[in-house]
Amino acid sequence: MTPKILVFAGSIRSGAYSGKTADLAHKELAVQGADVTRISLADYPLPLMDEDLESEKGVPQNAVKLAGLFDGHDAVLIATPEYNGSIPPLVKNAIDWISRVSKIDGRPVRPFNGKVMALCSSSAGHFAGIRSGAHLRAVLSHIQADVIAPQVSVPNGGSAFEENGAFKDDRLRKGMERLCKTLIDHANLKSPRVSA
Repeated sequence: MTPKILVFAGSIRSGAYSGKTADLAHKELAVQGADVTRISLADYPLPLMDEDLESEKGVPQNAVKLAGLFDGHDAVLIATPEYNGSIPPLVKNAIDWISRVSKIDGRPVRPFNGKVMALCSSSAGHFAGIRSGAHLRAVLSHIQADVIAPQVSVPNGGSAFEENGAFKDDRLRKGMERLCKTLIDHANLKSPRVSA
């Protein structure tokens, strides 16, 4: 079977560098033979994580839907921007809510435990969102995700892309190819759904 890979960006801003990076990851994963689902977190709005709210109303339905998507895919790729040197609240809030989901329709789920994941980062400056990527990697590792080592970090996002959306820099193109190959290889090794 073909590995199923979920891709999303950590920003919903129009023209976001993380969105462009996620689009390129989607294309490259598909070229390399994966079955790719590209979503936007804009389609899954969530309130701020609040345990009082959870006690009163339960986990929001959009968090359950996202947890179902994580559970139903062999791997996940997140393209994150960097806000003030760290993870954007949209991504952290989604992760916090998804981590509260333990059952879907009575079936136990563990959306992060052992999930193969890959990260891309981007920023307007020359640091390329590396700090955000490192912080996100630490969070995901803490909740038992299996985050692969290769990471594509895009500096100077305003000038990093061609008009057709491709990377201008050959190093970034090759890096994306490598990241996607590694993600697919790990998904094939770990997923019981994917035949050898």
